[in-house]
Amino acid sequence: MNLIQCTFITIFCFFSAGVSAQWAWVDKDGKKVFSDRAPAADVPDKSIFKRPGRNVMAVTPSSNDAASSNDAAEKPALPARIVVSKPMPGVDKDLAERLKKTEQEQAAKKKAEEERISKAKADNCQRAKLAQKSLDSGVRLSRVNAQGEREILDDAARSVETKRLQGIVQSECQ
Repeated sequence: MNLIQCTFITIFCFFSAGVSAQWAWVDKDGKKVFSDRAPAADVPDKSIFKRPGRNVMAVTPSSNDAASSNDAAEKPALPARIVVSKPMPGVDKDLAERLKKTEQEQAAKKKAEEERISKAKADNCQRAKLAQKSLDSGVRLSRVNAQGEREILDDAARSVETKRLQGIVQSECQ
C-alpha cells in the first residue's frame, strides 16, 4: 500500500463515522429501526432508545420476562431509560469563558450605573431639602433671571418654588 491509498482509507473512515444512524427506536411491529431522521410522531417516546447528541439505552422486556410475569412481582421495577450523559460536542471552553467574562463585565457596568444614579438622586435630594429649608426660614431670597438681573422672590414665587422643591423631594428622596 502506498501513502495515497492509506490517506484515502483514513479519510474514508472518518467520513463514514459521521454517517452512522443517530436515531434508533422499536417500531409497532417490534423491529429495531435505525435512521438519521427522527421517528414519526406516532412512535411513543418510550420506544426511542437512541437520540442524536446523547446516548440513551432503553430497557425493553424480552420474551422470557413476559413469560415469567409472576417473577416480575418479586423483582423491583427497572427504569424505562438509563441516560448516560456525555459532554456536549462542540462546546468551546474559550468561548464559554469569554461569554462568562462578558456577562460579568455587563453586570459590573450595570451595577456602576445604578450606583451613579443612586448617588445623583441622593445629591438631588440633599440639595432640594436644603433649598426647602431656606424657603421655610422666611429669609428674603433672591435669584438671577434670564437677563442676569437679580430679583427678590415675592410670596407667589416663593409658593411656586416650594411646590417645585416638594416634588423633587418626593421623587428623589425615596
